[in-house]
Amino acid sequence: MQRRYLSLAAAIATTMTLTLTGCGSGTGSGDDVTLKLVAADYGDSKSNGSQHYWDELAGAFEKKHPGIKVDVDVYSWTDVDKKVEDMVKDGHAPDLAQIGAYADYAAKGQLYSADQLLSIPVQADFTPSLAEAGEYKRVQYGMPFGASTRRLFYNKKLFAQAGIASPPQDWDDIAHDAELLKAHGVSMPFALPLGPEETQAETLQWMLSGGGGYTDSIGKYTIDSPENVKTFTWLQKNLVAKGLTGTDPAKLNRAAAFQGFADGKVGMLNGHPTLMKQAGAKGIDYGSVELPGTNGKAKNTMGVADWMMAFKQGGHRAQVGKFLDFVYSDKNVEKFSAEYGLLPVTTSASEAMQADDTYAKLHGFLKQLPNAEFYPANKTSWPLISKTVKAKMGAAVDPRGNPAGVLTDIQNTADAADNTGE
Repeated sequence: MQRRYLSLAAAIATTMTLTLTGCGSGTGSGDDVTLKLVAADYGDSKSNGSQHYWDELAGAFEKKHPGIKVDVDVYSWTDVDKKVEDMVKDGHAPDLAQIGAYADYAAKGQLYSADQLLSIPVQADFTPSLAEAGEYKRVQYGMPFGASTRRLFYNKKLFAQAGIASPPQDWDDIAHDAELLKAHGVSMPFALPLGPEETQAETLQWMLSGGGGYTDSIGKYTIDSPENVKTFTWLQKNLVAKGLTGTDPAKLNRAAAFQGFADGKVGMLNGHPTLMKQAGAKGIDYGSVELPGTNGKAKNTMGVADWMMAFKQGGHRAQVGKFLDFVYSDKNVEKFSAEYGLLPVTTSASEAMQADDTYAKLHGFLKQLPNAEFYPANKTSWPLISKTVKAKMGAAVDPRGNPAGVLTDIQNTADAADNTGE
């Protein structure tokens, strides 16, 4: 907690300085400013794309702040990180970017810190685990925007047809239930998406359920730890080799796995809150439980956060701060979360949703968020390691593969990246 108090103290000092000096050089305080925001698209169709959300929010903000315009461009997750990267390289960084990683920009001194932008109540309201995940060298640069945790989803109808009375609680249950589902004609008893789309997420979920993870308590990569080797060896021998994943995990992407569950073809899979809407729309009667571990439920679940960041180049600190305070108001945080099936990133909005039965299906995910474990996004090497995991982890569970060898290969890449400061 000491670090959090220090962060708030810094925010107080910054606020006092701005009060005494006014909006001086570098704050971009002039009238008729246009802020440029590049954001990711959370919609699954044009009708509910994020452009609609941002256009409405920007319009509401501009009515309250007529001297500030907000120009928003929304891109798919496939393109948005590269788009921002190219803009920065070309010398035209946006004022704001809502993308997947912040550490590399923070390390290069290109970002405002959160306490230079947000009012004290807004910064203090971030869920502590998310605020900490947004820190680079103990200073918060990444402001969480949209979060999720993971649970195991199961198809109640398929379970009943296979004579399974309750959801799995540990790995033995997963393997046993998958065998029963296969025997009753389920084409994909357990969907294991280790294809290139979001392999880093499925990988971390299994690492955590096996007592491992990407890093240790001091941030050193532990990808080839005994726990992780044991986990992927178990998957190889007990699910993949026995044909219980239905297809080659290296070729299965998360989107296809989710679609298979919504189509009633998947018995079990690890999923996040957006799967509820997708499965519900197809009439799937599903349940969800905390991730099973080796002996009972896993000690930790995976959390994922996307990040808002503000670039210094445009010099519009004051206007960006006003806009972000508006973005992170309870009303707007709750609206975004409800619209896209994500978890709110502030304590006040989380408490409001947990007290509202309208969001009852999200309550299990919300309760997990404070103790969830996140990607090591504060490491500048993480984008490279994530890319490497996407390219190689599918081979680790191939029946003819070598899990220990694959994990060691990725570990070597991680060590080299850390040693060279990448």
